[in-house]
Amino acid sequence: MKKSKKKGKKPAAKKTAVKKTALSPLGDRVLLKPLPPETMTSFGIIIPDTAKEKPEQGMVVAVGPKSSLKAGQKVVFSKKNYDEDLFKEVKVGGVEHYIMSESNILGILN
Repeated sequence: MKKSKKKGKKPAAKKTAVKKTALSPLGDRVLLKPLPPETMTSFGIIIPDTAKEKPEQGMVVAVGPKSSLKAGQKVVFSKKNYDEDLFKEVKVGGVEHYIMSESNILGILN
């Protein structure tokens, strides 16, 4: 028996809602959730826990009004040679996040 296809209405497209956070950055600052460090190289070499550094990649959670980034973008950022006023580790909802100036962000991952 063949199933008949209903003609007419198309299924509604999913809307991606931007989640409100308890912390809204000001100026060009960006709130990032750090991404977990890689556990294996592209060649298949497993990286031990002792050799892992804190992540330098993150997901943009919220942006200030002067930022050119958007929530949901994956970025690479610099934690070395940063000014303490431009980079802070904060907890939002019990989860570690970074709040930093957009100048600490090196690029957007595609």
